[in-house]
Amino acid sequence: MSTAADLLDLNVWFALTWPGHSHHRQAVHCWEQQAAEQVLFCTVTALGLVRLVSQPKLMGVAVKNAVEASALLDALCQQPGVQVAEPEHNGWEVFHQLLRGAELPARLCTDAHLGALAIANGWRLVSFDRDFERFEGLERLPLA
Repeated sequence: MSTAADLLDLNVWFALTWPGHSHHRQAVHCWEQQAAEQVLFCTVTALGLVRLVSQPKLMGVAVKNAVEASALLDALCQQPGVQVAEPEHNGWEVFHQLLRGAELPARLCTDAHLGALAIANGWRLVSFDRDFERFEGLERLPLA
């Protein structure tokens, strides 16, 4: 793999961990066949995953309480090559460039943050979300 590290978007982590997700198979294929040797959570994606798997309306009978959600996150971080990112660069300047570079809807603020982290640290961003196409200089692995 040419990419040193992949920063997975929340939608990929969620699809990986929930077999009921419509993109579960595609996420697993990416994990098994396309992922870099190092796969990263960042604070935003880790918090987002805990939030999503703890939502009864979303998860139904598969909903997790805080202890179970924490265990899921911990188990993922114990997988070979997976870790919580410790970025060399916080991407703050890139984040502001992305915000100023286009008329960015407020709903894409988190995407801009993830994109900035990836750009500033030389990571590839993996997502089902096509909104990342707008960020110039972002190396991506689009899954949809």
